[in-house]
Amino acid sequence: MADGHDGPGDDGFDGLETPCLLLDADRMQANIARMRAHLDGMGVTLRPHLKTAKSLDVARRAMADPSGPATVSTLREAEYFAEGGVRDMIYAVGIAPQKLDRVGAVRRRWGADLAIILDSLAQAEAVAAWSRLQRDPLPVLIEVDADGHRSGVGPRDAERLIGIGRALAAGADLRGVLLHAGDSYGLSDPAALRAAAEAERVAAVTAATILREAGLPCPIVSVGSTPTARYAEHLDGVTEMRAGVFMIGDLFQAGVGSCAVDDIALTVLATVIGHQHDKGWIITDAGWMALSRDRGTARQAVDQGYGLVCDRSGRPYPDLIVRDANQEHGILALRQGSSAARPEIPVGARVRILPNHACATGAQHDRYHAVAGGRHTGDIWPRINGW
Repeated sequence: MADGHDGPGDDGFDGLETPCLLLDADRMQANIARMRAHLDGMGVTLRPHLKTAKSLDVARRAMADPSGPATVSTLREAEYFAEGGVRDMIYAVGIAPQKLDRVGAVRRRWGADLAIILDSLAQAEAVAAWSRLQRDPLPVLIEVDADGHRSGVGPRDAERLIGIGRALAAGADLRGVLLHAGDSYGLSDPAALRAAAEAERVAAVTAATILREAGLPCPIVSVGSTPTARYAEHLDGVTEMRAGVFMIGDLFQAGVGSCAVDDIALTVLATVIGHQHDKGWIITDAGWMALSRDRGTARQAVDQGYGLVCDRSGRPYPDLIVRDANQEHGILALRQGSSAARPEIPVGARVRILPNHACATGAQHDRYHAVAGGRHTGDIWPRINGW
């Protein structure tokens, strides 16, 4: 028997071409409110990272004010959000000197206070020289390494921190320090996540103290990742938290423990186009071009394949995952070892697929179809890609 939720309904989905991206505004707003209340209780500003959403409609719901504050990961995002009225932004990827003219253009054209980050003397000297030449003291945060994950100056490396700070003083505007506890994404135990959040905080405060004791300014102490934001017990000495995927959620974050599956606001709407009954397969029109190739949950306790399959109301089918994906075909099957009954979903039925990684799945699409109260509202929220 087909599940009653598989047939035509009054949810507004039947008029949508598939595959397409659905964003549950109710879940998203609840996620944002929960994070804001958590950080407000610790006296820390939320500077949402917009790299997941890449949408002005989402940004305006996540930011404290239409002008910000916000975090971006590309200059394309900076330009898009600045054009939409966002003025307070940090471009949170180490700056390449060749991009400084573009940073300056965003600042001049829209009057945006766009700050950059760096972690080397060579970058600092290039930024200071550009700032002097253009008579535009670029605001800069020194990236500090919270956990050996990727980039940044060691939090106790006074020589490098002070050297970079003094080089910036020759023309630029040192705003503070910025950290990202990327190793938290490999954790799932709450105690370990709380420890990672505290280690990030301590590293940030340590680096800030070194700069201040050397007579250098450090008004901003910026930390952030969704797992550490969720599990931080206090943020003494921190001024702001950057997190992004929290507002939308995904299966990877559910595996980390940063959200519940029921909190995930993003799904890919797909249509069943065939069956291979002898193999136990259901075929849809959403392959990896719609879902992305991200298989991050394969390293977690529960492997969700290319995504967890739900009925059209958003209720997961027991153990039904996208087991494999070709470019335009998704192969649905029960996860290995499952004793659940494979649902009978007819050709033409709609299903919704929860993504492994909201950033990667979102990048396959140019718009969100907004959902509220379980129905498509008719609103389309554009999103952007590119660098």
